[in-house]
Amino acid sequence: MSLFKAASLISLLTLASRITGLMRELLMASAFGASAMTDAFNVAFRIPNMLRRLFAEGAFSQAFVPVLAAAKEKDGEAATKVMIDHIATVMAWALTATCVLGVAGAPILVWALAAGLQQDPAGFEAAVFMTRWMFPYIAFMSLVALSAGILNTWKRFAVPAATPVLLNLAMIAAAWWGAPWFASLGINPIYAMAGGVMLGGALQLGVQIPALRALGLLPRIHWRWAGLRDAWRHPGTRRVTTLMLPALLGVSVAQVSLLINTQIASHLRTGSVSWLSYADRLMEFPTALLGVALGVVLLPQLAAAKAQDDAERYSGLLDWGLRLVVLLAVPSAVALLTFAQPLVAVLYHYGAFTDADVRQTALALMGYGLGLLGLVAIKVLAPGYYASQDIRTPVKIAIVVLVFTQLLNLAFVPWLAHAGLALSIGLGALLNAGWLLVGLLRRGAYRPGPGWWRFVLQVVAASAMLAIYLLWAGTGLGWLAAPGAAWARVLQLLLVLGGAATLYFVVLLLGGVKLREFVRK
Repeated sequence: MSLFKAASLISLLTLASRITGLMRELLMASAFGASAMTDAFNVAFRIPNMLRRLFAEGAFSQAFVPVLAAAKEKDGEAATKVMIDHIATVMAWALTATCVLGVAGAPILVWALAAGLQQDPAGFEAAVFMTRWMFPYIAFMSLVALSAGILNTWKRFAVPAATPVLLNLAMIAAAWWGAPWFASLGINPIYAMAGGVMLGGALQLGVQIPALRALGLLPRIHWRWAGLRDAWRHPGTRRVTTLMLPALLGVSVAQVSLLINTQIASHLRTGSVSWLSYADRLMEFPTALLGVALGVVLLPQLAAAKAQDDAERYSGLLDWGLRLVVLLAVPSAVALLTFAQPLVAVLYHYGAFTDADVRQTALALMGYGLGLLGLVAIKVLAPGYYASQDIRTPVKIAIVVLVFTQLLNLAFVPWLAHAGLALSIGLGALLNAGWLLVGLLRRGAYRPGPGWWRFVLQVVAASAMLAIYLLWAGTGLGWLAAPGAAWARVLQLLLVLGGAATLYFVVLLLGGVKLREFVRK
């Protein structure tokens, strides 16, 4: 499977995940709006999600995939399977201890993440209760990350990309059927969402097992102490652990930033945490469809190129990824900046979600949108370092960016409230991506191909035409006028976005951009 086809497959499956994710958010927004209880759920769900990004999809994946790809290239599949068993064993023991500590320490975790919830004691207690129920979700997702790393390295991209749909379907069922049922029993209906999260985690892990078994790579976990001792002594385990330490610091920087921003938002107007969460869900569309898909495809290939000492292929992979980022992320950022309110209105403006909620969520979305190019480019540039098993450099950059982001918060939050938090993240992402790019250029690891400046001018010209069109569509049509006419507004949105995509790519073709080159490369 070519890189473009693999990335397209992952993007298509990720699109299904994001569509079902939006359905879940739409149901939650309609049923619960933006209230103290939704703030409590979002904080409780963010705790295992934060740890998932910190350990599972963050530090562990960054360390595990390059080591796994190198072992597959140099040692063969039999030795690699032994390494997988040992790493899975250490992970299982660590996850068991983590879950016990997390459930016991839930009040401390909620206070550390959102002390402002204590202004409403009922909201704080609800957040603690839901954190205890949802904390084991981190165990499911860590094992899913292990499975995804194996499957992606063996170029089996479909199952890992499709599994997030199962979480969304479980949460949709919880909002659609579980919440009314809980309400009929006199139980707060928001608690049904915690059950949906746990069901989704179990389903995501369950579908990985047949795929791993088909490859003969289903990990064998040793639960005896002697098995743990042997697993810990394996060189592959030691190498992943060694790489995880700086990776953990690097991912921690991003999560510390998220923790600080959530803490700040919890002290702002009621609903601020929810507005940011709803905007973040929309941001996941372009970042996942573009950045995550490219990162998943490129990291094993970059690691293999490094293991084979193929500098030309390594640089060519980065060049292809960055051109695709510019081609697709720039118009996406333009759309978020010029068309944010119609997007939010069509997707969320139902039931308890008010006109004011639409405007506040749109402001946050615009702040994120300003840094979209950086957020997506990081997913291509950072693997350029991870593939070389250099995790320290991105960590150092991330620490400086954290300080920069919090300084921006001091300036923006008093002026823009919750939207200032999103804007700071966006600007910090641009700085991070620019710094990573300069580092690869200075090392000579990345050598840009010919025609970059002309390509950038072509994309900017097409994006300018796109901006004019979307500004007209955003102001000339009544997106907030009829919140009840759901299907009419959805159809209107699809027509506008279809016209926007057609306009953008037609202008590119007229400007001389050869889109087929991206497919061939």
